[in-house]
Amino acid sequence: MLLAVDVGNTSTVFGLFRDSELVEHWRLATERNRSGDELGALYKSFLDLAEVDGICLSSSVPQLVRSYHEFAERYTEVELLELGPGVKTGVPVRYDDPREVGPDRIANAVAAAERYGSPCVVVDFGTSTNFDVVSADAEYIGGVLAPGIEISMDALFARAARLRKIDFVEPPSVIGKTTVASLQSGVVYGFAGQVDGIVQAIRGELGADAPAIATGGLAELIVPHARTIQKIDPYLTLEGLRLVWERNH
Repeated sequence: MLLAVDVGNTSTVFGLFRDSELVEHWRLATERNRSGDELGALYKSFLDLAEVDGICLSSSVPQLVRSYHEFAERYTEVELLELGPGVKTGVPVRYDDPREVGPDRIANAVAAAERYGSPCVVVDFGTSTNFDVVSADAEYIGGVLAPGIEISMDALFARAARLRKIDFVEPPSVIGKTTVASLQSGVVYGFAGQVDGIVQAIRGELGADAPAIATGGLAELIVPHARTIQKIDPYLTLEGLRLVWERNH
């Protein structure tokens, strides 16, 4: 089986594929200082490493890349393929400097183009809210980066002494009757409006009504209130890693 690992700045999502089927998946907080041995102990607590035939890694945290290579060498006997420059993806990157594009963004583009056709737009609700665009020629042509929901709210709470942290849940109404409900309304409807505005602008520049696919931890909260998103695909990044693995073997 293939172990696909997406290391984000906030969360790490990993899953096991049997052929094209995602049979198990997990989400954990990313800890930037984990060693290869600590990763070995972690993954052994979730799965039988003897069943793993290969590992495909996407990491937005550079200091963890070496730890993952150490983990693969010490605790498995399989190849670790790190998504990065020189790796075949099937989606040409038309960015001024392709090395600047996060590997998770490329994995999302690969999976979205395969599953939903091109052109298409991926909206990933992570530490930042990423909008990634695949052209009609199935090329990654760039996107938009905006502050993520949790980062934005943390900044607000840090600057406003009378506001406290809230749970990220849907408010009972748009017009809040309490401070908590007002903040929750700002999160849900504010970010939904941002998504709609950016996706509509992207479609206008593309000259096409490209489908928009959402992924990431807070997609379920925002997407029901956004008019421009067709579908939530929670494991899109892992699927992209699976496809990249296949295209390199």
